[in-house]
Amino acid sequence: MADPATDPADALRAIASDISTCTACRLSEGRTRAVPGEGASDADVMFIGEGPGYYEDQQGRPFVGAAGKLLDELLASIGWDRKDVYITNTVKCRPPNNRDPRDDELDLCESLYLRRQLEIINPTLLVTLGRFSLTRLFPRQSISRARGQLLYKDGLAVYPIYHPAAALHQQQWREIIVQDFKNLPAALEQARLRAAGAHDDHPPGPGAQEPASQTEGQSGCGEQLNLL
Repeated sequence: MADPATDPADALRAIASDISTCTACRLSEGRTRAVPGEGASDADVMFIGEGPGYYEDQQGRPFVGAAGKLLDELLASIGWDRKDVYITNTVKCRPPNNRDPRDDELDLCESLYLRRQLEIINPTLLVTLGRFSLTRLFPRQSISRARGQLLYKDGLAVYPIYHPAAALHQQQWREIIVQDFKNLPAALEQARLRAAGAHDDHPPGPGAQEPASQTEGQSGCGEQLNLL
């Protein structure tokens, strides 16, 4: 188990080692490689997707298929690089036939690994990619309603975006995702101001929702990501 008192990069490597040998749920039975996540241990922005696909399962890295290439392009479009953020998924092993992750699989990965990763990285802004990572925090929210808005959960700034894979199938989703990525730097700045206690003196960023949104998701099924 990773010791949170150690260097953050070392702690993340220890978690990755735990994940690589994990047999806590049925997903481990069919995986080629587990996919812990990658990026900066001190990242201001953390991206959480759904789960590994075929190419991620083969390489042990998140977002390396077609959706991953689009994610790299979207990051580059705002002057960011994946090495400067942290990217992971709600589950660390590929679900068979790319089916949706099941509730018990999501609960286990969250409690064993995702929660620890979030505690270590402690990002200023958490970007949820798709509905699964969003509803772990806000069970009553839909991605179509929440996307592009700055939400808050227990002090954590959350910015939901459609999963990049959606843009590979529908041009209309691509245009929405591109626009939401363009607003990411402003959302990060607003999150920084709020974290510094200065948000009351500045106009809200794009789509920012004030404290009423912070409590949403606290009464969903099972324990959610109540980290901070």
